Amino acid sequence: MTDLDLIADADRRARAYLAGVAGQRVFPDAAALAGLGAFDEPMPDAGRAAGQTLALLDDAGSPGAVASNGPHYFGFVIGATLPVAAAAERLVSAWDQCAASFDTSPVADAIEKTAARWLLELLDLPRQSAVSFNTSASAGSLSCLTAARRSLLARHGWDVDAQGLSGAPQVRVVVPQSVHVTIRKALRMMGFGTRHLIEAPVDDQGRIDPARLPGLDHLTILCLQAGEVNTGSLDRFAEIIPLARAAGAWVHVDGAFGLWARVSSIKRHLTEGIEGADSWTTDGHKWLNTPYDGAMAICRDRDALAAAMNSDAVYASASADSQKNLGIEFSRRARGIPIWAALRSLGRDGVEDMVNRHCAFANRLARGLADAGYTVLNDVDLNQVLFRLDTDAATSAAHASALETGRLWFGQTRWQGRPALRFSISSWMTSAQDIEAALAILSDCARP
Repeated sequence: MTDLDLIADADRRARAYLAGVAGQRVFPDAAALAGLGAFDEPMPDAGRAAGQTLALLDDAGSPGAVASNGPHYFGFVIGATLPVAAAAERLVSAWDQCAASFDTSPVADAIEKTAARWLLELLDLPRQSAVSFNTSASAGSLSCLTAARRSLLARHGWDVDAQGLSGAPQVRVVVPQSVHVTIRKALRMMGFGTRHLIEAPVDDQGRIDPARLPGLDHLTILCLQAGEVNTGSLDRFAEIIPLARAAGAWVHVDGAFGLWARVSSIKRHLTEGIEGADSWTTDGHKWLNTPYDGAMAICRDRDALAAAMNSDAVYASASADSQKNLGIEFSRRARGIPIWAALRSLGRDGVEDMVNRHCAFANRLARGLADAGYTVLNDVDLNQVLFRLDTDAATSAAHASALETGRLWFGQTRWQGRPALRFSISSWMTSAQDIEAALAILSDCARP
């Protein structure tokens, strides 16, 4: 088998998988999971044939894959990959670019700069902002929060690059009580220590209560949320951000999926005032339906992000807006190109339609669940539906019964100390018929 034959065989196998994904079990059954044991083999002394390796990957791996790239997956906020984004990813893989700067990949540099400009226009954020295409909201938050601390300390004459943190003025971090784990992780990696985070009280939807916002000052980083992970609710930016700016604090918004509400004429009001923040993170691999490992960190002060993330070397210097100087990775793939492909193919109208459609589906699901005897726990502002039955045992039993059908998958969570179920609607493939089918299953599972 030649190298090109191998690639052609992979394409054939991928097409076959995609052709059947809508009809397969969403989560692998016991036989498929047992089949994954085929990968538990000793490291071979002599290399195996490439075609054989690919066949094993498909024959044993494909049945064990979760069908998140289909219309019936409602766990977490995971969008199925748009065909154009997958196709762009396939071509970019063939290019095999190190997309660090213009010198290593002129094509990646040009396309990602266009994608960055389009994103700022689409999300209506300050046009001078820097956009880093990175792996995830976790990595993006780490970049933005590092820039935030560095900037706050610089205002007080402390050069953290040269002096480090020992003896530095203390930077305070205020987060919602409902803060997402990725923000906690980023702050923990930065050495803040979770015990020293100041938690702002939240309301019954997980939003910061502006009336109980802890005191802010010029050495404070305030983290807000556009899309609380369980309820989908957004903080009251128009009330909170002016208070932070008046105090001289840095405001970072975790907008992994909720930031996309900016593109909707129906939902945009929920983001009023968000443009006043200093930095934002959002994912492409959630509501934009691009391949995984594609997210964006956006910083109003592009010089602040570029200085914090700079990785120039004597053998590899580049402009401040090169991607290697805006994010964590030096060697990186051109993950912004599938995002560009999705934006170009959908256009403003297509992105808005997808957001509006999923929000409408979530409201339909909430109404149907209430009719079936479930208690809907959130306001269903966006694409998240949080619900439970009267008892914890009944809630868990309904979840297990629904997943046993193999016809859908969604997750469990805890809300206000009790088990709850969480539906996330974000796949471009999901139709109104799929929502009705899910409701039928859930209604059956609600019955004793």
